[in-house]
Amino acid sequence: MSQPAVATGGVYALLADGTTVQIRPAVPGDFEAVKAMHEAMSPGNAYLRFFSLSRTAAEQEARRISREPGPDHAALLAVYDGQIVGVASYEVGKGGAGKTAEVAFAVADTMHHRGIATLLLEHLVSLARARQIESFTAETLSENTSMLRVFSDAGLPTHSAREEGVVTITIPLPPDDTGKQLEEYLDTVALRERSASVASLRPVFAPASVAVIGASRRPGTVGRSVLDNIRSGGYQGHLYAVNPNARQIAGIPCFPDVASLPETPDLALVAVPPPAVLGTAEACGVRGVRGLVVLTAGLDTAASADLLACCRRHGMRLIGPNCFGLAVPAIGLDATFAASNPMPGAAGLVMQSGGLGFAMVGHLSRLGIGISSFASVGNKLDVSSNDMLMWWEQDEVTKLAVLYIESFGNPRKFARTARRVGARMPVLTVHAGRSEAGQRAAASHTAAIATPLVSREALFEQAGIIATPGFGELVEATALLATQPAPSGRTVAIVCNVGGAGVLAADACTDLGLTVHHPRGQVKRRLHSLVPDGGSVSGPVDTTATVSRDGFRQVLELIAADEDVDAMIALVLPTGATGDLVGAIQDAHVPVPLAAVVLDQPEAVRLLACGQGKIPAYGYPEAAAGALARAAAYGQWRSAPHTLVPGFGDVDVAEARAQVRAFLAQSPDGGWLPSGDCAALLRVYGIPLVATAGAHTEDDAVAAAAAAGYPVVLKAEVPGLVHKTDAGAVVLDVRSEDAVRAGYRRLAGQFGTRLSRVLVQPMITGGTEVIVGVEDDQMFGPLVVFGLGGVATEVLADHAARLAPLTEADAGTLINSIRSAPLLHGHRGAPAADLAALRDVLMRVSRLADDLPEITELDLNPVIARPDGVVAVDARIKVTPQVPQDPFLRRLRLRKV
Repeated sequence: MSQPAVATGGVYALLADGTTVQIRPAVPGDFEAVKAMHEAMSPGNAYLRFFSLSRTAAEQEARRISREPGPDHAALLAVYDGQIVGVASYEVGKGGAGKTAEVAFAVADTMHHRGIATLLLEHLVSLARARQIESFTAETLSENTSMLRVFSDAGLPTHSAREEGVVTITIPLPPDDTGKQLEEYLDTVALRERSASVASLRPVFAPASVAVIGASRRPGTVGRSVLDNIRSGGYQGHLYAVNPNARQIAGIPCFPDVASLPETPDLALVAVPPPAVLGTAEACGVRGVRGLVVLTAGLDTAASADLLACCRRHGMRLIGPNCFGLAVPAIGLDATFAASNPMPGAAGLVMQSGGLGFAMVGHLSRLGIGISSFASVGNKLDVSSNDMLMWWEQDEVTKLAVLYIESFGNPRKFARTARRVGARMPVLTVHAGRSEAGQRAAASHTAAIATPLVSREALFEQAGIIATPGFGELVEATALLATQPAPSGRTVAIVCNVGGAGVLAADACTDLGLTVHHPRGQVKRRLHSLVPDGGSVSGPVDTTATVSRDGFRQVLELIAADEDVDAMIALVLPTGATGDLVGAIQDAHVPVPLAAVVLDQPEAVRLLACGQGKIPAYGYPEAAAGALARAAAYGQWRSAPHTLVPGFGDVDVAEARAQVRAFLAQSPDGGWLPSGDCAALLRVYGIPLVATAGAHTEDDAVAAAAAAGYPVVLKAEVPGLVHKTDAGAVVLDVRSEDAVRAGYRRLAGQFGTRLSRVLVQPMITGGTEVIVGVEDDQMFGPLVVFGLGGVATEVLADHAARLAPLTEADAGTLINSIRSAPLLHGHRGAPAADLAALRDVLMRVSRLADDLPEITELDLNPVIARPDGVVAVDARIKVTPQVPQDPFLRRLRLRKV
């Protein structure tokens, strides 16, 4: 078969069976290879594709596919092992205003039922949507059930009509309104991606055979330690060492090179010097190895790119380089150089820092939680936290996921995956690189750009990820969520035998947004009979230091049964005057999440055995409160209705894109939109902006003021002037014709020839000034910012942020996240702002930013939020040329991000 041409613009993606193909545009040089693929089709396959057995069909199709790209057609190729194995194309029809395209597919006979046509269809959909094509049509024979299934299972609505054995299918493409149709399609694509990713990772996390390349005869080296750990871990698969200088190492058969191995290993671990890594990876790829773990550190950018390209070319999944290995304790696979084997259990771990990974494995093994699987991903060229979340989602072993992430490759896809997984199990992480020094350390540690903190916090919160400020808090939160359900609310009962400890626990709970339970009614009356004299039953409940074991247990059970209690903290200090109060905690039947505090225990956290399983016991009240607060926030997120991103039927996205294109045609480098263009774009999205009239003379200004009605505001429009108030370009509360003339003359005199015109607006009084903005994050996408507005917005720094697109719940959370939220809800008898209108503005701004990636900065400041509505008083929008990217398209990384 002819070789395909070398073309740019391709990506790699996984097929249904986990193998790797390249998807790329066809080019004229592909003619012979495309023709050869069609000529090699069986008569039956060719008939299904062309509806006949024409001798010239292969050549005609190859010429059509291999044309130069154009706006009215596109063709994609699937390349596997250097051969073209699939073709997909569309041709825009002459009718329908160029919004409908006919699609066609062909797959090589040897590659059927592996998901090639489905993958090509997804890529065609992404390409067509970027070109504003609204629907596909296709014709296929009724007996071509495989192709019909591709269309019906795509996750898109289909309409079919049959006539004389031919099925005509119409497929509306997901619109830009980010509504239900798009969500359902993305969910379907995500499930296919999970299935393919899991299939590709089976040779890595469930290998039948393993080779350690670079295993040394000398104990204490990395390769030898990995080999010893696999053997001592009890791995039952075939294990080989590769070392040209040995026949066996510690009883493990050893071979001089990969080619000499008696079988192709599923997984190869590479511990060789940096210059030898690429050659070793190439040898593994040629041999057919499916999983590669590169422990070696010190690869530069070029060597890393070559390593990844090698893995893509040969269809190998890669962990590392610069990593500490992986472990699956349940099958005895400890392919790390840790000091001891991990305990099997329920926690999945993925760590960019191998050292922290080893420490976390040690803590979870000591606690008895154990590990389902562990991956130290190091520089994270390929396998990432996304892959691991998808693996744990289906492995039926993992009950919670723990991540240490210093950088993101595809944050939006990560957020979608984490949100789906988080609905089934807790996903925990730690904020790494919060300080400038931490960001520098993270960047040097993983050779990746550390993620900006605000964007990362927004991602974690929206995806329901439990993020802690430090490693210790991560261990503490993991101990709680591994053993206790998430609380259904935020009310915490505190029971102690040391009053001061109860006070500290109550303070910690209050600081973290938890409500301390205060017993009342029958419960309070019964407590009086159980608590010794000198105690307190008001909450926190103080049983005094002389309480008996049975008495303490009864108090716990009585309070836990109160329907107002969502969780409980039991604090004890064993003394000679008490019974075994730790035993009382273990004996108690507590139907709500329970955290113990044992004030004299040496461990920061340990697990206590009880009849219901295990209970986390902390050394300090603050630790227990912190763990419960994080668990409660997770429970609240999980139980909240996850609403869809709204669609807005009154938004004309095509018109908005045309406006942006028109501006960039005049200003190719981008810049700030003139006020008229800015207002026009906001009108397309239904974002309320105060009425504005432009005046080029005093008389124009007077007429505009009279039309608007006094009082008015005058603003100087000066090219390049961003902060008008700071520059003295605003005249407020103008109440007469003379004042208008005076204000106009002042602005004209101040700015001279720089003044384009004077803007006249009605003076908006009352309400609360807020700011609504967008800041484009090159890694995360648009970030919607909300906070207290006006000229003091930067000084007060009362802001919150969420990543676009926003749901109504996101918008509501954003409003309530700022310290000044009470002003909007009505403070000290003042009427509340129109919160529904404010949420609507936030969602419309979010939609604008998501639709138009060229909008890199947007400021509505101030926005006046009043009881009768919301209106923006000033607006500025920055436009920058962008190449749109589809963050949800199925593809593997081509290079390190």
